[in-house]
Amino acid sequence: MMIDPTPDTEISLSFDNQQAVLSPWGASLRRYYLLEADGGETDILWGYSGGSHKKGGQGDVLIPFPGRVAEGCYTFDGQALQLDRNDKEGPNAIHGFVRTLPWKVPVIEPNRVAFDVHLDAESYGRRGYPFSLAIRVTYSLDSQGLSCAFTVQNVDCQAAPVGVGFHPYFTVGPAVVDEAEAKIPGAGYLEFNERLVPTGTIVDASGTEWDYRDYRQIGSRRFNHCYVQLERDAEGMATASLRHVGSGRTIDIVMDRSFSAVVVYTGDAIADAPRRALAIEPMTCATDALNHPEWGLKRLLPGETFAGCYLVRPRRG
Repeated sequence: MMIDPTPDTEISLSFDNQQAVLSPWGASLRRYYLLEADGGETDILWGYSGGSHKKGGQGDVLIPFPGRVAEGCYTFDGQALQLDRNDKEGPNAIHGFVRTLPWKVPVIEPNRVAFDVHLDAESYGRRGYPFSLAIRVTYSLDSQGLSCAFTVQNVDCQAAPVGVGFHPYFTVGPAVVDEAEAKIPGAGYLEFNERLVPTGTIVDASGTEWDYRDYRQIGSRRFNHCYVQLERDAEGMATASLRHVGSGRTIDIVMDRSFSAVVVYTGDAIADAPRRALAIEPMTCATDALNHPEWGLKRLLPGETFAGCYLVRPRRG
């Protein structure tokens, strides 16, 4: 379908009582909520409508690198490269390129939409990423919940470094996340310096205040953590969860094997809405993986495709 998107362009999906709002501007996930029998709406995401109302990266797609890159500098195959330093927290690059681009819309169905975008080596080489990628992100609603799938194909003649991430914020009812409980499957997390980039050390979370492998109340803790060493079930899935006993609501974020890290953020730096919701960000590699490829960075060969999917599953209890 031919759509000339603006930051305010939005597309609605529905399945049973589930509703989702997406935008081809950045392939962003803007709302996900349930229609209740009494006509009310129960938000699963802390969402927004209209591009000017976005806060703190709500619903952004983070490709070809999620998180921060220290000083915006990295080396790949012996080539030293410099990215735009666009991080408001310090002189770093952050969250890739695609969240501010208009995407094409090849598929629109009542419960499914796909978005396509292309990064070309000539244009993005001037911004420190001289590689060509064809990217698709597909959102769908079904009886399980909201699925988000990605494919990234290297359409260049050289290998490319690729990371993929997503930035949804979740809410289970309370006005602030302090009252909610979280369960995060990471056995370790990255140590950050004062500029919020990794020092290179992975901290063992076991037995510490940041060990959330079993449900714990968020309380006043200020999360801005990149968890790694994800624990998985027999099918290879890693699941993070947010719940609130008072509301009886739980949200599961189920990540397939393509995801090796998850960032958890309480939004303390959002000036007019701190701690309004909890960002649980599925990432195929850890923050600054361009400088630490052993942290999940995908080396995508010419013609090769990298794919993955995560599921948002709301439930009672």
